[in-house]
Order: sequence, then structure tokens, then C-alpha cells
Amino acid sequence: MSPRVGDGTLSAWIPRGLVELDHERVGSPAPITRADGLCALQVSWREGRIVQVQPLEEGAEEPDGMLLPRLLEPHAHLDKAFSWSRYPNLSGTYAGAMAANLREHQSRTLEVVQERFERSMHLAWRHGLRAVRTHIDSLGPGAQCSWDAILEGASRWQDRVTVQPVALVPVEHWSSSEGEQLAARVAASGGLLGGVITPPCSGRGHRQALRNLLALADRHGCGVDLHIDEASSEPAAGMVQLMRVLKRMTVSVPITCSHASSLSLLRASALQRLSERMARHNVQVVALPLTNGWLLGRQDSGTPLRRPLAPIRQLQRAGVCVAVGGDNVQDPWFPAGNFDPLALIAASLAQAQLSPWERLGLSPFTTAAARLMRMEWDGVIRAGAPADAMQLPVQSWAEALATPPERRLMVRGVWVQD
Repeated sequence: MSPRVGDGTLSAWIPRGLVELDHERVGSPAPITRADGLCALQVSWREGRIVQVQPLEEGAEEPDGMLLPRLLEPHAHLDKAFSWSRYPNLSGTYAGAMAANLREHQSRTLEVVQERFERSMHLAWRHGLRAVRTHIDSLGPGAQCSWDAILEGASRWQDRVTVQPVALVPVEHWSSSEGEQLAARVAASGGLLGGVITPPCSGRGHRQALRNLLALADRHGCGVDLHIDEASSEPAAGMVQLMRVLKRMTVSVPITCSHASSLSLLRASALQRLSERMARHNVQVVALPLTNGWLLGRQDSGTPLRRPLAPIRQLQRAGVCVAVGGDNVQDPWFPAGNFDPLALIAASLAQAQLSPWERLGLSPFTTAAARLMRMEWDGVIRAGAPADAMQLPVQSWAEALATPPERRLMVRGVWVQD
């Protein structure tokens, strides 16, 4: 798509937490704001950027529709998306997912990953995503073709959807000479270093592996995004090791901890202390309620009574930046999903009890996700921001989430077609 820009004006319902009004004169009217946090506003843009955001004039008709910024996916796996039909995990367990994933990885080709990437990007684009962070299996026979396909595709899609690649390997791999070489290649691609830390993960060996990874990331200027504590046992075992490492070393690159599921199994007082330590070390979290709700805590005897899920609101209260991601899409780890951020928000109402009409309920999908992904724009609709948005033909959050609707996309001030 050519980088066209455009001009225009519209009125819409916009979440109060996602808008910054123009400087108000004394006595100027406050925007009409409903109980569900939506404001009636007029937005104008010129040459692809917003130039004015103001309340509707007195007597104006109510807006016909809702406006949101284009959203973000902070944690995906594009290399394995849509592989469930050939590599199902009918047990729904973590072990079953890993076994199917390993079989799938053996069969990957450049063409297979290219097809998965294109299908993913078309859905992401149509559903209003402007950036996707994807973890890529980076060891084994399918690693090189996965990187080749995704980097080539990311270059072609860069004007529509930004792709942030993360090298996914066991955390110990970064201590090897092969890990050093992989880090250099990832840095050259503008990617992040990832690692997997699941129980058992106690002892000096894991701490040394984490130290090596963080030092390597610092040296190359790469962010870090870990798969950590995606487990139903040994609560926060990996996070405790990470905190011990960070107590003794300074790291300049951003550190993200994806999953952090078993933290919810801690006692409240222990969770509070750990959350405060995470905030002091600027550790960020991506919660993944759909995949974790599906895989973790399964019991043969019945429905699990406690499900491991990142304790989003407790972490937020401690000052931790928390985003929510969709994670897996129709692969051995989760059989559903389609890169629709509105569907993810709707599902999170039940899984994580996040209310999008509350500031902290909406931020994991918007401003916190943008901060965690280090996007230039935080997603707030204000003068000077990009005119990148999606317009929904609905009048309330209930309508938007009941059945995620078709949406009209604006990119750089131009309404676009799929």
C-alpha cells in the first residue's frame, strides 16, 4: 500500500481514557460522557495527522458510531498459526501442545510459513491491528525458513502492520556460541531475544543462564521477552530467579515477561511483594488469558477450581506495565483465535474480568501495549497523533463486544479497503 495521507472530520463515541482534548478555554463545555466512559467528540485531521479533538457543539446530533485507535498484538506466534488442523492437541495439555509443536516444526518449509504469515497479516490488517510482536521458534530444522519467511513478509507489510520478531529458544541457548551468533542476527533484524523458563527452574544454573541472556541483550541493544512461569505448579519460580538476577545487575534494555501465569497461585502478601520488586526493576508483563485458560490447571477429575493466569490487576496496582495478548491462533497450543483485538477484549471480560470502560481495564489492549512494544504513538487520540483508527458501527461497548462488528479502517487519514 502506498503511504497516502488524507484530510477529514467525523464525530464519534471515543473512550475517555483514549482521548486528549485540545486546550479548553475557561467556560468551554465539557464533553458528553456516558456511564460506560464513551465521550461524544469531533475529530479533525489533515495530511494524515489529527489537528483537533473537541466536544460536539451544543445541539449537534449524537455520533453515529464508535472510534478506536488501531490496536496492537503484543504476543503472537505467526510461524505456527493455523497448524491445528494437521497437528491437533486434543488433550488440551501443555505436554500435548509441546509434542505436537515439535512434530509440526519438523515439517516446516519456507512456503508453509509464508502462507501462515500472509493469512495472519490479512486478518490482523482487516481487524484493525497496527503492530504484532511474534515469537519465532529459533532452533531446529524449521528455524531458518521461519525467520526468512517472516522477515521478508515484515518488509512487505511494513506500511500496514509493523512486525516485531522475537527469537524463541530455551534460555540456556544464549550461553552458547550458537546463541551469540543468533543474537547478532536478531539484533541486525531489529528483533528481541526470547527464552523459555518453566519449572523446575531453581538453582545457580538458571540464574547464570538469565545473566548471560541479559548481558548479551544489553551488549546488542535488544529487548528481552521471556516465556516465564507458564505453569500450574511452583508459583513464580522463574520470576523469583529473574528478580534475584536483577538485584545484582543493571540492564538497560526493556524486559518483558510473557505469561507469568503461576504468579496467581501465590499468597496475596507474597504476590504483592513480588509485584513491587518487578515494578522497581521495570519488568513488564504480557498476560495471555486465552491460551493459559485453555492449557493450564487441567484436572482429570473435573473442572479446575484455581486457574493460573497472570494477576493483571494486582500487577497494575504495584505499578507494573501489563498488556494482554492473544498468543496462539489455531495451533497446537490453542485451537481458536483470529487476530481480532475486539474478540480478545470480549473474551477477557470473562477470563480476566477486565472492563474496557475502565482506564486500567482498557489500557492492556491500548496504551500499556503501546508502551511495552515501544511504539512511537501511545494510541491516545490527540492533536498531532497519527490519524490511524477504526470506526465501528455501534453505539456502546456492549454492541462492540457482543459480536465483534465489521470495521472501517483509517490509515494516515485515508479510509482503506482490505
